Amino acid sequence: MSGKPLVQEKNYHPSQPNPMGKKRIVTKTEEELLKEREKVEAEVKKEIKLEAPQKVKEGRVYVSSSYNNTIITLTDSKGDILHWVSAGSIGFKGTKKATPFAASKVAEAMGQAIKKLGLEKISIFIKGIGSGRESAIRSLATRGIEIGLITDITPIPHNGCRPPKVRRV
Repeated sequence: MSGKPLVQEKNYHPSQPNPMGKKRIVTKTEEELLKEREKVEAEVKKEIKLEAPQKVKEGRVYVSSSYNNTIITLTDSKGDILHWVSAGSIGFKGTKKATPFAASKVAEAMGQAIKKLGLEKISIFIKGIGSGRESAIRSLATRGIEIGLITDITPIPHNGCRPPKVRRV
């Protein structure tokens, strides 16, 4: 056989992109990050149009924290929804919705709604295993609202499902 290689090699110049090279990671500039933060701050501070059907003194706050999002719902003592806020509705996108920072911003927005409705006492019910659980509670506690109780209502399987039958060969 001749001394030629079976695979033809190509010489790439450093200025040309290498087709099998490293993946390019797009990083945002400081200016873009600042704009994004301002957008989130504007959504949190946005004027909330709320109307309570009657004067409500006590309410329930349900914090649902998953791996993908944090949703906080405000209800009266009967369970009728008065207001809700999620990380996505504030302006967070993608994986940023599940962060503790996003959860604290959601709780901040909910705190404003609670103040506007004139609620004096709330009970907090937490559901889920996301990273925004504790930060949401802390943010609600720092808003100056009296918290009656904090309860974890995360569903827990007690015995699991029935195992499959024994395999017969």
